Amino acid sequence: MPTVLLRLASLNDVPILRAWDKKQHVIDSSGTDDHADWPAEINFDPPWREILIAETDHTPIGALVIIDPEFEISRYWGNIRSGFRAIDIWIGEEDHLGKGYGTAMMRLAIQRCFWSSDVDTILINPLATNTRAIAFYKKMKFEAEGHRTFGKDACFVLRLERTTWRQSEA
Repeated sequence: MPTVLLRLASLNDVPILRAWDKKQHVIDSSGTDDHADWPAEINFDPPWREILIAETDHTPIGALVIIDPEFEISRYWGNIRSGFRAIDIWIGEEDHLGKGYGTAMMRLAIQRCFWSSDVDTILINPLATNTRAIAFYKKMKFEAEGHRTFGKDACFVLRLERTTWRQSEA
């Protein structure tokens, strides 16, 4: 397993985030061609969201966003009770795919979410057509919740319960 560290994104990361937004594999997994306004997103630092950069050997390799969907202002996940987190994750460069970085990033993200004893469930919503991502999340012990449309995107929602994670970590 490669050594991956997570750190909070800063305005210094804007150029690389913008570059990754233009990568075909990122576009294919994001579902829309709308790109984030990264300076605004990074400067907006609400208590219910973290934007993180994954690095190996001080080199950015990917990013992830963790939100508390109960408080997220767009209501993207709808009305949701407390105790949830939702994760978006992506690898930036094509040559970093298939090297274990995604697994390392996801493990760190799961640990970060479950660090809070208030969190009992993690949600993720890859595009329904992204069978590779769905298989990856199932390998990480996420369980299928079903199909759901978010905006224009047909997604497949998966969930990871704290109890399932604990059993898989034992």
